[in-house]
Amino acid sequence: MENASSVKEFILLGLSENQGLQKIYSVLFLAFYLITVAGNLLIVLTVSSSQGLNSPMYFFLCSLSFVDICYSSTTAPKLIAGLLGGSKSISFVACMAQLFGFHFFGCAEIFLLTAMAYDRYVAICRPLHYAALMSDRACGLMVLGSWLGAFFHSTLQLLLTIHLPFCGPNKINHYICDVHPLLHLACADTRAVGAAEVVNGGLITLSAFAILVS
Repeated sequence: MENASSVKEFILLGLSENQGLQKIYSVLFLAFYLITVAGNLLIVLTVSSSQGLNSPMYFFLCSLSFVDICYSSTTAPKLIAGLLGGSKSISFVACMAQLFGFHFFGCAEIFLLTAMAYDRYVAICRPLHYAALMSDRACGLMVLGSWLGAFFHSTLQLLLTIHLPFCGPNKINHYICDVHPLLHLACADTRAVGAAEVVNGGLITLSAFAILVS
C-alpha cells in the first residue's frame, strides 16, 4: 500500500533512557510476558483436551486466552528486546503491522469479554433458556462477530494512520507504535484524523455497553 511518507523506520524511545532502569524493566516485563503466555497456553490446552470442559463459558475462556497470547506477543517481544540493548528501530511496515495487531487483538478481547458477560447473564437470569440461547452456533457467531468487529476497528485505525506523511522526526515517544504518538510526527494537520480515531475508539466502548444493557 502506497503512502506519502519519506520515513522508512521509526525509533521507539521506550520507557526510560536510564540503563539501570532498562535492565530492571526488561526482567520484569520478560517475567510477566512468560507467565502470561504460559498461563494462557495452559488454559487453551486444558480446555481443548478435556471433554468435560465443553460449556460455552470454557469455549469463550479458551478463545480469550488465545487472543491474550496474541495481544501480548504483538508488543512485548519488541519492547523486551529494546530494553535488553537490542535495536529500538522498527520499520514503517512493521510499525503499521504492530499498530494493527495491537488494536485488533485488544478490541477482540473487549468483545469476547462482553460475550462472556452475556453468557453469565443468561446462565444466572434465564437458566431454563440457557441451552437454547447459548447453543454452539450462537457461541460461534459471537466469537466470529468479535473477530469481525475487531478487524473493522483495527483496519480503520490503520487506514487513518498509514497514509499520513512522515517526513521529519522519526522518534516515537512511546514503547509501541500507536496512533496518537504517530500523529505527533506527521507532517500534516492531524486534528481530523485524531478526532476520527477517538470516535472510532468510542464506538467500540459504546457498542460493548449497548450489548450489555440490551
